[in-house]
Amino acid sequence: MFPALASLVLAACGTSLAADLAVLRNGNSIRHERKEVLGAVTRLYLGNTNNAYIEIPSNQIDHFERDTSPAPVPAPRETQARPSLNPQSQGGLTAEGLDQIVSSAGERHRIDPDFIRSVIKAESGFHQNAVSSKGALGLMQLMPRTASELGVTNPFNPNSNVDGGTKYLRDLLEKYNFDVNKALAAYNAGPKRVDQYHGVPPYNETQAYISRIIRDFNRQKIAKNPALARKQTVPANKHAAQKKAVRAGASASTSRRTQGQSSSGTPSISKGPETASR
Repeated sequence: MFPALASLVLAACGTSLAADLAVLRNGNSIRHERKEVLGAVTRLYLGNTNNAYIEIPSNQIDHFERDTSPAPVPAPRETQARPSLNPQSQGGLTAEGLDQIVSSAGERHRIDPDFIRSVIKAESGFHQNAVSSKGALGLMQLMPRTASELGVTNPFNPNSNVDGGTKYLRDLLEKYNFDVNKALAAYNAGPKRVDQYHGVPPYNETQAYISRIIRDFNRQKIAKNPALARKQTVPANKHAAQKKAVRAGASASTSRRTQGQSSSGTPSISKGPETASR
């Protein structure tokens, strides 16, 4: 682990004047302009014109160090507003706005928007400035290092976070040959754990996480089409028709309507030229 540094002591004095990195105990880091220690949490100011900040449990921070990397390009002014905790009722992010963001990300990365929405619900409960005890950030709870690798410079920007999280989810689906359970397990516990156990790891948290997402996905589909609750199987010719339609160049919206749910109740994710139903 990282050695203890004097900067931990300096943090108690309140603020820092230059761009620094808060290095977390898990090895990830968060760039900030200044900081405040407020009891059990440390507030990191991100340095934009709206004085936005995030709060990290102080015991999750290993040390602080000077940031020598180039400053990130600022996001457009309209995207830098202080995140809203409740997208259903406040102006920062409305339910309609989130739906548009999710739909656009689903279109770009060929994932059912309802599936993305279920992941967001499980990860952050739709709180766009959520921060976990392990340092995961935003709607889709991106770890700082993962966010950086995905090109997400502001994890609390809903557009950037959802697009980055959806791209990462798509990468995991491709890595595990569109095995939804493995992809979700990797999103929750990390690909190393899935590879180590050659499947879903034996963690109660991860197994409950997968079940929660699939249950919520099914709930959304049944709410839109109650007839699905009465269907026990999907006729084989329907799957053939789906594949034929996609190969023939059916639109993404038509594809989503025809492949909303597989017979096992697990989301069907498009591979591109064909669909993958589990």
